[in-house]
Parts: sequence; C-alpha cells; structure tokens
Amino acid sequence: MQVERLRLTGFKSFVEPTELAIEPGLTGIVGPNGCGKSNLVEALRWVMGEGSAKRLRGGEMDDVIFAGSASRPARNLAEVVLTLDNSARDAPFAFNESPSLEVARHISRGQGSSYVINGRDVRARDVQLLFADAATGPHSAALVSQGRVAALIAAKPTERRLLLDEAAGTTGLHARRHEAELKLQGAEANLARVDDVIATLAVQIEALRKQARQAQRYRRLGDQIRQTEALLFAARWHAANADAERIAAGLREIERAVAAATEATLAEERHRVEAEAALPALRMAEAEAAAAVQRLSHAREALEQELARVIAARNEAERRRGQVDADLDREAEHLADAEAALLRLENERRGLQLRIEAAEGARAEAAAQLETAVTALSGAEAGLQEIIEACATGEARRAALERQQRELTDRHSQLQARLADNERQREPLIAALIAPAALAEAAAAVADAGSQLEARRASVLAAAEGSLAAQQREGAAVDRAREAQAILARLQAEADALSRMLAGSAEENSDRPPVLSLLEVPEGFEAATAALFDGELSAPLLPSDREARDVTSGWVALAPLAETAALPAGVHAFAPEIGAPAALARRLGQAGWVDNETAGWELQPQLRPGQSLVDRDGRLWRWDGFTRLAPATSATAEKLRQRNRLAALTGEIDGVSASAREAAELAAAARGAREAAAAAERGAIAELRGSEERLANARAAEAELTRRGLAAETRLAALQDAIGKLGGEFGDIAAQIAETERALHSLPAPELARSELEAARAEAATARRREAEARGALDRLAHEDEARRQRLAAIDAENESWRKQRDGAAVQHAILEDRKTTLAAEIAELASRPPAIAADTETLAETSAKAAARSRDTGDALAIGETRLREVTEKARAAEQQLGQARETRARLKAQREAADESLVRLREEIRERLDRAPEDLGGMIGDAEAIAAADSGALAVRLERMLRERENIGPVNLIAEQEMAETETRLEGLQREREDLTAAIARLRQGIGTLNQEGRRRLLAAFDQLNRHFGELFERLFGGGKAELAWVGDGDPLDSGLDILASPPGKRLQHLSLLSGGEQALTAIALIFAVFLTNPAPICVLDEVDAPLDDANVDRFCRIVAETADATGTRFLLVTHHRITMARMDRLYGVTMAERGVSQLVSVDLVRANELRQTA
Repeated sequence: MQVERLRLTGFKSFVEPTELAIEPGLTGIVGPNGCGKSNLVEALRWVMGEGSAKRLRGGEMDDVIFAGSASRPARNLAEVVLTLDNSARDAPFAFNESPSLEVARHISRGQGSSYVINGRDVRARDVQLLFADAATGPHSAALVSQGRVAALIAAKPTERRLLLDEAAGTTGLHARRHEAELKLQGAEANLARVDDVIATLAVQIEALRKQARQAQRYRRLGDQIRQTEALLFAARWHAANADAERIAAGLREIERAVAAATEATLAEERHRVEAEAALPALRMAEAEAAAAVQRLSHAREALEQELARVIAARNEAERRRGQVDADLDREAEHLADAEAALLRLENERRGLQLRIEAAEGARAEAAAQLETAVTALSGAEAGLQEIIEACATGEARRAALERQQRELTDRHSQLQARLADNERQREPLIAALIAPAALAEAAAAVADAGSQLEARRASVLAAAEGSLAAQQREGAAVDRAREAQAILARLQAEADALSRMLAGSAEENSDRPPVLSLLEVPEGFEAATAALFDGELSAPLLPSDREARDVTSGWVALAPLAETAALPAGVHAFAPEIGAPAALARRLGQAGWVDNETAGWELQPQLRPGQSLVDRDGRLWRWDGFTRLAPATSATAEKLRQRNRLAALTGEIDGVSASAREAAELAAAARGAREAAAAAERGAIAELRGSEERLANARAAEAELTRRGLAAETRLAALQDAIGKLGGEFGDIAAQIAETERALHSLPAPELARSELEAARAEAATARRREAEARGALDRLAHEDEARRQRLAAIDAENESWRKQRDGAAVQHAILEDRKTTLAAEIAELASRPPAIAADTETLAETSAKAAARSRDTGDALAIGETRLREVTEKARAAEQQLGQARETRARLKAQREAADESLVRLREEIRERLDRAPEDLGGMIGDAEAIAAADSGALAVRLERMLRERENIGPVNLIAEQEMAETETRLEGLQREREDLTAAIARLRQGIGTLNQEGRRRLLAAFDQLNRHFGELFERLFGGGKAELAWVGDGDPLDSGLDILASPPGKRLQHLSLLSGGEQALTAIALIFAVFLTNPAPICVLDEVDAPLDDANVDRFCRIVAETADATGTRFLLVTHHRITMARMDRLYGVTMAERGVSQLVSVDLVRANELRQTA
C-alpha cells in the first residue's frame, strides 16, 4: 500500500484547495520560516487519526480550521484527503475490494470531525488500525517531526521501545490487544453487575411470596365488605323510593291549584290584549302624519341641495371640456412623431440587411483559410514533439553516463587515497596503546580529588542558605519600597494631571479667571452646583467700573436684596454649603437642596419667584415649573470634582512620601546584608570550583588515558577492517568505470539532432502565426455580423413600440372626441334644471301646511288609547301575582322531586360504581328480600366501617404479587443464562489476549535481531566506522522491556547514547530511525528538518542513506529542509510561500524533469 497524494482545504494556513503529490523517490518541501511547511506534515498526521490538538500545535481541535486573515474571513470547515494505492490488496479486509483508497477527514467548527474511506463513514479507530497495519500512523516513527530526534535521544528505554514495535509491526497488535482488554474489562464489569442483579432478584422473590399471602387475605376481607355494602345500599334504595312517592302526591295537588289561577290570569290578559291591539293603529296614524311632515321637509332641503349641485356640475363640465381640447392637441402631436420614427427605422433596416448579405461570402472565405492553417499547425507541432522527445532521450542518456563516469572516477581516486592513508595510520596506532600502571595512577588521583570536593560542597551549601535568606529579606524590603514608590508615583501623576487640566481651563482669560476657580464646593455637591448655575460659572467677575468691563458676559457684585422669601420647610439652604464670591450671593440665597428626587417633586409647588431646588445628583426644580432631571453641564461638575480631588491628593501624597522614604531605608540595609552574604558565598564557590577543577583535571587525565587506549584499539581494529573493504570496493569501481566508457562510445553524436530540432521549431512558429492571423480575421467578421443582427432585432422592437404608440394615440383621439360631444350635451341639460327646481319648491310649501294639521289630530287620539291600556294592565298584573305564588309552590315541590330523583340516580351510580350492578339486582346478590326490609342502615354502616378499618390496618397490598413473582423468576432464569454467556466470552477474550501477547513476543524477538543488525550497519556507514548495538532493559519480557542504545563512534569506547556529542547523538538517532524503515518499510516517511543539526559532510551521508533506503524499500520520502545539499539531492521540490499574509500556497518543481529539459535545451 503506497501513499499517492495529499489534498487539503481550509486546513490551518492552506485556505484554498491544495494538492501535494507524493511520488516515488525523494520529495522536498522548502520555504522560509513561518510559511506553513509543518502544516503539511500536521495535515498528514491529522488525516491518519491524530486526536490530540496539542500535538498539532493547537489549544482545541477547531484550531486546525483556517482562522481568517486581514483580507479573508475565517472558514467553518476543513478537509484533508489522503489517496492510497491498494493495487497490492494489502489493506484490511473491509477496505480491500478497491485498487485505491481515499481516506478523508472533515471537521466543522463546533461540531467535531468525521472520517470517510471511499465515501463510506468509518470510525477513527478504523482509520488508525488501517495505518497501524501498514507500519505508519500519526505517532509512527516514520513521521519524524521537528524535535523528534531530540525526543528520541532524551527518551526513556520504555518510550524508545516504540521504535521496536514499529519495526516488528506490532502496533496494530497492541491496538487490538488494548481493544480486547477494554472489552474484557467491560465484560467483567457486566458479570459483576449481573451477579449483583441475580442476588437482588432472589431477595425480591422472597419478598413477593410474602406479599402474595397478604394479597389473599386482603381479597377474602374484600368479599365480606362487598356483601355488607350490598345490603347497606339495598336498604338506602328502599328508603329513597318511599320519599320519592310522597313528594309526587303533593306535586299533583298543587298542579290543580296552578290550573285555576292560570284561567283567571288569561281572562285579564285578554282584556289587556284588546286595549293594546287598538293602540298600533293610532300610533301608526300619528307616525304617518309625523313622517309626512318630516318627508316634506327633507324634500324641500333636497331641492335646495339639487340646485347647488346642478350649478357646480355645470362649472365642472365646462372645465372638463377645456381639458379635453388640450388632450386632443397632444394626441395629434404623438401621431405625427410615431409616423416619422417608423419611416426612419424602415430605412435603417433595409441598409443593414444589404450589409449582412454582403458579409456572408467573406466569412466563408475566412473559415476556409483558418481550417488550412489549423491543419498545417497540427502537423508542424506533431513533428516538433517527436524530434524533442528523441533529442531529450539521447541527451539525458549521455548526461547520465558522463555524470556516472565522473562520480566513479572521483570515487576511484578517493578509495586509492584512503588505502594509502590507512596504511600510514597503522604503525602510530600500535605505538599509542596505554600501559595498565598509568591507568591505576590516574584512578588514585581521581579518588583523592573527590574527597576534597565533598568537603567544599558542604561549605558552599551553608553559604548558599545564608545568601538565600538575605536575598529573601532584601526582596521583601525592595517590594515594599517599590510598592510605596508606585503608590506615590500614581498619586503624583494624578495630581499633576489634575493640575494641568485645571490650569489649562483658566488660561483662556488669565487676567480674569472664571468664577468656577473661586468656588469652594465640598465633596458631593459638585453636580448640584453645576445644575444650579448651568454653565454660568465659566464667566469671570466684572469690575464695579462699567467702563472697564471689556467682556460680553460676567458676574457683577450687587447689594443683597432687601426682602427675600424663605425656602419651603424641609429644604436645606445651599449658600452655607459652599464658599463663593459676593457676586453669587443673590443666586445662592434663593437656592436650596433636597435629599432625593421625591422631595424635589413634592416641594417644587411651594417655591416662591426666583427660588430653585437641586439635589446631589444634579437634578433641578425651578419656581416657574421648569425641571431638569439630567445634568446640565457635566464639564462644570467634573471640574469641581477635579479641584476637590486635587486637594485630597495633596494630603495623601505627604503621608505616602514618608512611608516610601522609610521603606527605601529598610531596603538599603537589606541590600547591604545580602551583599555580605553573597560575598561569603562567592568565596565558598571559588574554593569549590578549585576542587571541582582539580577533580575534573584528574578525571580528564584518567578519561584521556582510557580514551586514548580505547581509541587506539578501536581504530586499529577498524583500520584493518576498512583496508579489506576498501580493496574489494576498489576493484568493483574499476570495472564500473570500464563499463561506463563502453556505453559512452556507443551513443550517437548530438549535433545532427539539434539542427533538426531548430528547423522544426521555426516551422511550428510560422504555422502558429498563420493560424492566429486566420482565426483573428474570422472572429472579427463574426463579431461585426453579430452586431448587425443585434441591431436588426433592436429595430424590430423599436418598430413594434412606435406602432403601439401610434395606435394608442389614434384610439385616445377618438375617445377624446366622444367625450367632448358627451360634455356638450351634459352642459345643455344642466342649464334647463334651475327653473324646474323653483316650481317644485312652491308646491312643497302648500303640502307641508296640510300635513302639520293632520299630525295634531292623530296625537290626541293616541293619548286616550294609552290611558285605557294602563288600567287593564294593572288588573292583569294582580292575577299574575296569584298565579306566581301557586307556581312557586309547584316549583318547590318539583325541586324536592328532582332532588329525590337525583338522589336515586346518585345512589344508583354509587351502587353501579361500588358493586358493578343495578339496584334492582341487589336482592339476587343478597339472597333474602325480607332482610332488606328489616335492615338497619345505621348498624350496617358501623359494621362496614369496622371492616374497612380492618382492611386498612393490613397496610399496602400488592395485588399483582403472584404475577410479579412469576415475571421475576423468568427474568432470573434469563440473567443466569446471560451470566453463562459472559463467563464464556471472558474466557475467549483472555485466550485472544494471550494469543496476541504470544504473537507480539514472537515478532519483537524476531525483529530485534534484524533491527540491531541494520542499526549497526547504518551507524558504521554514517560515522565511517565504529560500532553500535541495541540492548534490552527490563525483566526479560519483550512486551514490558525497554530499549537502550550503546554506541562507539570511531576512536571512542562503547558508551551510552547520552554521553555522545550533539552531532553524534543526532546521527545515531537517524541511524536507528532508518534501521526501523529497513526492518519494516513504511509506505511514507516524513523528515521535518532532521538535517538541521548536521554539518555538510554528515548531511551528504544522510542524503545518500535516504536515497538508498528509498530505492531498497520503496518508501516514499517527504523531507522538509532548509539545507542546500538536501535540496540538491531531491527528485522534486515543493515550495511553500505566503504571498498573502496568513495564507499559504504550494508551488512545485520536478528537478529530474527540469534537468532533462535543461540538457535538451
């Protein structure tokens, strides 16, 4: 399974869709710092299932979404897609049906991320296992990010063992074992819960048995209660029926009395109806007479209104006739304009049609010329491409052979020189071996110096403790002094700022300062003072001499008023609260202040002319009703507060200054004590350093002797080995040089191909020029023809529009002529109406007098009829009262009967509800009819109450206890079967975990030897010699043991990794990483600035190993680098740029193809 390409959208700084092709060989990623190179590596890890935002340099996972820039808004979605080649069909079974896999991860802001493989939603665990089985993943050793080499060096043995897991391919096994262990823990927890539930159910079954026995007793008592209730209800039903029959007899008697009273009432009602029947005719006659009078009055008013309407209508008709004449003139002008426009458009249309017909032939000729030019161009370009490919192939082959010849010649010379050099180095190494006596003497000197060093360290520790205590005391004193100084500085700064602000406000009229600067306002009265004067305090005091007043406004000192009205009760005088010049005395004498807004509203009506009220918040109530509830001039109140604050600050500054001086003196004393303690500590440290230096010198002498001996031994052994290897390699290089020379002689000369290439290029350029000219001519003709046809369409539209305007004008002209004729007839008719209206008015006057006399006669007759109706109505009302009393008695009896019936119904419903049967059936339930007649309801009720209490004393009863017990027993049986299934599943999981552990140990032991061998070989190649090996650390179980690294660079003894230099550590870690690749090749390897700590020589070795590993394993390498040597060894380069701030872009260069084209050119 191979990685083919990475596509990302909206991921971090890559806001636009970006694709990174990961092809076989070495792919480099370059660019300046901060442009987004590492974001590509993090996108690869993210799509492989990385779940930690911190490992992606973020606070939360939403931080991987593009956060926006100065010119682009933030995105809400990010997507990364990784395409895999699965032609080998080595993916997991669930995804192995397709020759290619597309793994995608999407994230929406605030909604989390999701995974998709070939369009199908999957879990994060599925994606992680997919890559873990392929020896890669977000935490794989194949993704070497910045700092990974340093982390590998500093890692603990158990952490370093993860590399062995990568080499053994047990990462997927570990994930599956972890998943199985989680399932095992869940199954064991479920088993414990099932055991708890089984025990609980057993207890519940015993309790349900007791409840079932109690329910049986409850049912027996319920049957007895039901029998007693039946007898009690039967007795109550018998008594209720007797009461109902008694009430029915009384109701029949009162019905007869009501019938007699009803006959008397009907007789009187007939007399009243006769009197009332005579009234409608009289009322009708009187109403008709009055209506006639009213109707005639309305008719006369209508005639007067008609006359006014006729006059107004005649005037309106005259005006409309004038308007119609003007409209006729306008429509005639519209007709003339339309006719002229139609003639002009017709002429233009004929001219365009003639030009279109003439252009058809020119377009056909141009199309034929273009077709000829295209055919010629296709042939020229095909010939040029064939010649280019042939030239490129030949020149690339020649360049490769020449480069190979140069490299082999250089390597031959280097091997010859190294052989001679190794021979020269052998004799000095034999002489450099160290005697054992010298090593023993150096060890004794180291022990002596170590004892002296321990004594000096005790002295330094005591001095350091004293110095630390002095420093703490000094720090506390300095902090207090700084705090006091900071408070003083803050107060002084505030006072200076207030002084400048107040001084600046008075500079406008320095010879006559404003009255505001002369006031003394206590704290809390600033807003009230500003509200009272409302901006007038900025005016100055004016002199008493009128001639010397050179300003437009100001305050003049006047004598006090002879009489002033006292302020209302409850108002505080304002003048005693502030100090002010005499010029403000009159205003202040008429002002008072109140405690709150409510008091201001209550006291405002009591103010005398000239008086005002304010409160501390700046509200104002004036005697004339004016009220201001918002501050009038906030600047005035603010200036008054600033002056009060400045006065308060002066006192605070004096107190803080004394505290600051005292704190500074204490800090100086603490500083002296600290310096003395520091001097003592420095003395002790100097002695300690002397002892350390002596010990270091002794150790260095011992180490130097040991190193020299080991170096001599190691180099001598390495030299012997190197001489043998160099001899064999020397012969191989000589054979390769001879083969390369034979291949070069067999290649043809390149001059002939180049001349043919130049001729083909010239011919193709000429064909392109001709094709472009023909295409331009045809496009120009087509554009002109299209413009003419568009104009024809526009002319047709304009013709239609003008025709519609002409027809509309003609129709409107005819309508206006008809309207003019109609208006003339209407004016003539209106002129004949006024005389007829005058004659109708005289006739109405005579008719109105006759109708008034008739109305008076009918009114008198109506009054007589109404008097007779009142007398008959009084008699009918007396008869109705007697009938009402009889009906009330009947109603009372009916209510009693209804109550008895309702009581029977309720009793029937109660019997139905309690006993579930009709009252008539109670005899069958009791079985003895005589017992019902002789039953005592009171005794039965007492007996029933006693039974009910006995049933209540039983307490809560579970009537479905038998059913619940059966259900619980069934559930218990099911849980016991589930327990057996869980026990079997736990056994299977434990067996599976054991199998996974066994397979993991087998793979780890097999991979350890192979990894150790590859590590030793790569170490020797990177260092040009030396020795390195891996060692187990732990209790012997490969699953729990750590991995340690022992290395011996050329000239040094075998030692731990942490004792090597920085460059040696980096090379050793790189050798181990590449040994993992050789043991278990990964489909992709990412090296993020791994070459940063290496010098040029080691970078060259590093690049050779990367290239050889890529060739040997098929791993595709992705290298992020800043080193020019690494860039030069890449097959292709991708550049990451940030032309727009915060937005990364990707550009690519194929160096192999570029080199071929350069050689071809």
